[in-house]
Amino acid sequence: MNSARSSVVVGILVVMGMVLGYWWIPTNAKEAANPGDIPASTVANYVHSVIEANRTFYTIHIVERLQAKGVVTAAENWRVTDTLPLPAQFLRESADLATKTGSKIDYRLISLWPINKQNGPVDDFERTGLKEVLAQQERAYTGTITRDGERYFRAIYADKAVSQACIGCHNVHPNSPKKDFKPNDVMGGIVISIPLGK
Repeated sequence: MNSARSSVVVGILVVMGMVLGYWWIPTNAKEAANPGDIPASTVANYVHSVIEANRTFYTIHIVERLQAKGVVTAAENWRVTDTLPLPAQFLRESADLATKTGSKIDYRLISLWPINKQNGPVDDFERTGLKEVLAQQERAYTGTITRDGERYFRAIYADKAVSQACIGCHNVHPNSPKKDFKPNDVMGGIVISIPLGK
């Protein structure tokens, strides 16, 4: 598979995730105040399931499969080396595209042990949330915050090591503060922010 084909595959997955994700998101994703409104917590669960499904599919069926066949690899500097983005970069690139729609919903990976320091927790909510999902992996840590005069529902979901590609990268990367991840370990969290209005 050449670079153009791999770019098309990545593009299709990104668009598919965005379409599925925004299909479920109401115009004003607030906690249900009127009959028929979808609560922000439910919207966050829908968005998370789409994000997780897309990244898991990308990791297992594209990155690992193509690397095993020697077709193309995933690398941190994928933009200049004609390789695939790492799964974490795939999620970040998808999130950047999603914010350009103007929906104000955003999501990102965070960790108590980030390889890239910008992926560390930025406030007490994220620090507490990461500790909570580490202790209770099957339950999202949720709350409401106010930022720039606007209220947001936030949810942090456990981000687990779903493949050897993730584990191998984190365990050998020179900037990784933790080098002993095993399958299904919590590596961090996916934080989703949904605007609730003023």
